[in-house]
Amino acid sequence: MRRVCVFCGSSPGARPAYAEATAEFARALVSEGLGLVYGGANRGLMATLADAALAADGEVTGVIPSALVDKEIAHNGLADLRVVGSMHERKALMADLSDAFVALPGGLGTLEELLEIYTWAQLGLHRKPCALLDVEGYYARLAEFLEHVVEECFLREEHRAMLIVERHPRVLIDRLRRFEPGAVQPKWIGREET
Repeated sequence: MRRVCVFCGSSPGARPAYAEATAEFARALVSEGLGLVYGGANRGLMATLADAALAADGEVTGVIPSALVDKEIAHNGLADLRVVGSMHERKALMADLSDAFVALPGGLGTLEELLEIYTWAQLGLHRKPCALLDVEGYYARLAEFLEHVVEECFLREEHRAMLIVERHPRVLIDRLRRFEPGAVQPKWIGREET
């Protein structure tokens, strides 16, 4: 594992703990010799993440659509800022550059990015670990919802188990390193496989 893609909020959120955990995670990545790939912005937790990694002399790659550069939210302190044409291109390039994916607290964009890359894992389109850093229970309800989805037979337990949920940055990094993808299971439940 060389690089970890991190999805997180372009806002700071309601609690100081979100920024503290974001900076701690960035420093942990750098101390473990891992590069950071993120959305390239200089706002909210995204800025906290990049700034903490840069302050620790880490490798940071930002990927941002030109429309957001035009709104002047690109992080100008990055040596490696890749400007792409669309949000779709952004996610594809971030996926190509990364060996693992972690969602920190964030809003709809963070959830959309996480759920897309997690779905790709479910479908066997990649075999990289996907994880949540559950800062102060931020993702507890999402984890509960996924258990409900399993109970209602819309998600296999094997696919639910593919998403790592951890509260401590260093423990999470260790779990990412130890991740072993299981056999690809059919996504569909309740029909004969052909």
